[in-house]
Amino acid sequence: MNAGPNAPDRVPATGAGAGEMSEMSEMSYVYAVGRAGPALDGLAARLPGVDGRPLRSVGGGGLCALVSPVPADTFSEQGLTAQMEDLDRLEAVARAHHAVVDAAFAETSVLPMRLATVYLDDTRVADMLVRQRSEFQELLGRLEGHVELGVKVYADPRTAAATAPAPDAATPSGGGAGRAYLRQRQAQQRDSQDVYRAASDLAARAARLAEGVAASRAVHRPQQGQLAARAGVNVANEAYLVPREHVAQLHRALAALAEGAPGVSIEVTGPWAPYSFATAVVAEGADGGGPR
Repeated sequence: MNAGPNAPDRVPATGAGAGEMSEMSEMSYVYAVGRAGPALDGLAARLPGVDGRPLRSVGGGGLCALVSPVPADTFSEQGLTAQMEDLDRLEAVARAHHAVVDAAFAETSVLPMRLATVYLDDTRVADMLVRQRSEFQELLGRLEGHVELGVKVYADPRTAAATAPAPDAATPSGGGAGRAYLRQRQAQQRDSQDVYRAASDLAARAARLAEGVAASRAVHRPQQGQLAARAGVNVANEAYLVPREHVAQLHRALAALAEGAPGVSIEVTGPWAPYSFATAVVAEGADGGGPR
């Protein structure tokens, strides 16, 4: 799955009571928050949300949230758990979520909400906007004119071994096939350790390079399994909040760091909406999958 800069580490559980849930047929799924105005209102009129459901804008406190209706049973605590355990379903929800956020971010500055942030209804969403107005406005001002770049560093000793020169056949065995095999294994272990050290060093150099340009840095868990985009082991997974005018230059400089380093690669993604720097806002009182 590669629906966005970083797949969510978790999906928070719903806070709605069983009695309330049984009386509802729909809940309000929140994608992003921005300043109230025609940009987000117009977007809501022409863009679908999760499962193609119609998008709408909900206002409060001079802010606007992009929202769509979702089935209450599917986005209850149990429903969310089942969806997030199904990778195909998770990818579909994530793609729809990120499509709305990215379209909104192309129009104006927005704060992306976490995947599966839901409230009981639009009134609860409006109350949240009013309650957190000062925090949202401050964060929107700080993120204005910035985007997110993702940086992942990978170590793949097998690639390094494949590109290494073949051992010299003329070298004496010095003790027979057994000792030769042992020496070969020890050499492979040293080479593997060298690749991991080189990858760690590259990640440190990337951080130093970005430090002079980026306004902020976020360190994520390395991705594994199906979430990893490349072969090898993801040893570093970071994001940087970068002024728009410096994105292209920094992107090129970071991508060039792995040149001439066998078995080490760097993946630079973006620019993205600032997911890693906006979703830290806690929507207190969320009735659904909102951050706690």
